[in-house]
Amino acid sequence: MELIQYLESYKPISKEDESLIAGAFERLEFKEGAMLSAVNQICKKLYFICDGILRIVSVSEKGNDITHFFLKENYFCTITNSFNNQIVAQEGIQAATDVEVLAIGKEELSELYLQVPHIKEVIQKVMQETLLQKVQVRNTYQGLDATSRYKLFLMLQPEVAARVPLGYIASYLDITQQSLSRIRKNLSQSSYNQPTRP
Repeated sequence: MELIQYLESYKPISKEDESLIAGAFERLEFKEGAMLSAVNQICKKLYFICDGILRIVSVSEKGNDITHFFLKENYFCTITNSFNNQIVAQEGIQAATDVEVLAIGKEELSELYLQVPHIKEVIQKVMQETLLQKVQVRNTYQGLDATSRYKLFLMLQPEVAARVPLGYIASYLDITQQSLSRIRKNLSQSSYNQPTRP
């Protein structure tokens, strides 16, 4: 189980605890574009990504998608404040590619923490590290023009660039899809190495 292997990279897990953890999570599959947690709804699950890429998304006042973060394999994903406090979230979780995840609800996670107490510290630490990392990456784009933001994106997240739709990348970089297409064309003409989605 991918999750067990990942958690064991932080702390050894006994066979008994492995069984409890495996039994608490549900394996789910979603097609690209599916909403795992809708905007303006309570986020009811914590997800561990086994395969594929998720994006954290919200909607602007003009009704446009805003991609805040991309998360790929071996990352946990939830809307933390909404999940922890069971309140409405301003963001949602969407499959940016076809995805396979392990999911657990709030009550089930609380029960797992009682059964395997040390796992709480590990999961919370990992989630805090993930959020900090994603915010730091996001901040590196500030103050750059559109072309520079895209080139930096290719350097920092080449695997994401090669796997998700162009529209999601545009909304992440805060530029229109038409502008991004033009930037890609200009870079292609200058022989700039760009990963392409299959």
